[in-house]
Amino acid sequence: MAAPSHKIYYLGVLDAAAKPAVPLASAEDLSSFSFYQKGSVKEFLTFFAKTVAERTTEGQRQSVQENNYTAHVYRQGDHAAIAIVTQEYPVRPAFSLLSKVLDDVPAAVRAASNYNAYVNNARQPGAPEGTSPVQIPELNTLITKYQDPRQADTIMRVQQELDETKIVMHKTIESVLERGEKLDNLVERSNQLSASSKAFYRTAKKQNSCCVIS
Repeated sequence: MAAPSHKIYYLGVLDAAAKPAVPLASAEDLSSFSFYQKGSVKEFLTFFAKTVAERTTEGQRQSVQENNYTAHVYRQGDHAAIAIVTQEYPVRPAFSLLSKVLDDVPAAVRAASNYNAYVNNARQPGAPEGTSPVQIPELNTLITKYQDPRQADTIMRVQQELDETKIVMHKTIESVLERGEKLDNLVERSNQLSASSKAFYRTAKKQNSCCVIS
């Protein structure tokens, strides 16, 4: 079964002040994947989000493709908001959505207990995955509401028009990686991905169809 042409799979916020980027809050819609795939897909989407967030500078908006995914990312200060969508999902509502998400981040961070301790600990080599103190429940509402980009664009049209010329568009993830880096190597070396997630990535790349369910 082919995936819908317009789909948001992942909507999240990360602390990107230093490497590695630390996921703070996210919402996923993996309904088009089978029960057995969902865990691997979620792991890979989080890995993809971290990889792109770490390579996005303060104030930058960029779009990065990997197989049938496009990651739209917008960074303000230390925090990056990321939406991973199908390639057909239009740019303007995606970035309008990310702007809306980032509006909620400062208050959520201020309300989080032991925020700095959590982020610092998460960046330690081999640190186990902890539970983020940052709560942004609106992410679950937004990922549902804006699955239809036409609705999103209508609702957000009252906001300031987005200057799309300031968005850095990339054809592939390799264009944002450092010289000599390859996503294949990052995936294989990652301690954050399980064996099943690495196998999912290899299979998806071979088929060039991450979002097609057989």
